[in-house]
Amino acid sequence: MTRGLTKRQEEVLRFICDYVEERGFPPSIREIGSKFRIGSLRGVTVHLDALQRKGFITRGSNPRSIQLTHPSYQPSQKSKMIPIVGTIAAGVPITAEENVEDVIPVPNEMVRNIEGAFLLRVKGDSMTGEGIMPRDLVLIKPQKVARNSDLVAVMVDDEATVKRIQFEKDHVKLHPSNPAYEPIVVNGEDARIIGKVVGLLRDYEGMAF
Repeated sequence: MTRGLTKRQEEVLRFICDYVEERGFPPSIREIGSKFRIGSLRGVTVHLDALQRKGFITRGSNPRSIQLTHPSYQPSQKSKMIPIVGTIAAGVPITAEENVEDVIPVPNEMVRNIEGAFLLRVKGDSMTGEGIMPRDLVLIKPQKVARNSDLVAVMVDDEATVKRIQFEKDHVKLHPSNPAYEPIVVNGEDARIIGKVVGLLRDYEGMAF
């Protein structure tokens, strides 16, 4: 038995580790309860609270937010949990808890050497010429600067948009890739770059995310 853990706590911990090893993301509270025939969510969270207090895991408020933190319980993960950022509040860090809709596994190869990567859900069809469709998730590398023609995520009027950026002398143009839309022209100070698009995830069935 692992020192400092009860038998049931160790069983729950090993189940979490095995689950992450096999699937690349952590189990939900309901799945843990089903595995150990624990009838209430509170019955599961008692064990999770103990594991967190003893330094074996950390948890957030989102589904599947369990993170293994103890060095003895680190699976050889092939993926990393990346937050999906929803509505972004002005002045609040991008991946602050109030902005995060969910977290999902992304292959390690896609986020290699990217610190603080996050996902944005695409709204509308203005970037279909880039192969970016409504409800796709674009993977963002956080950065505050960009080069001409980079595909970036930009904050305009407190809303994030994905466009090709072009810098002019006294303004910025944000170019769509759908001829049905005109470029967005804004003053440089009104367009805040939040990152560069480095990847894309798509769920054809609309069930995974």
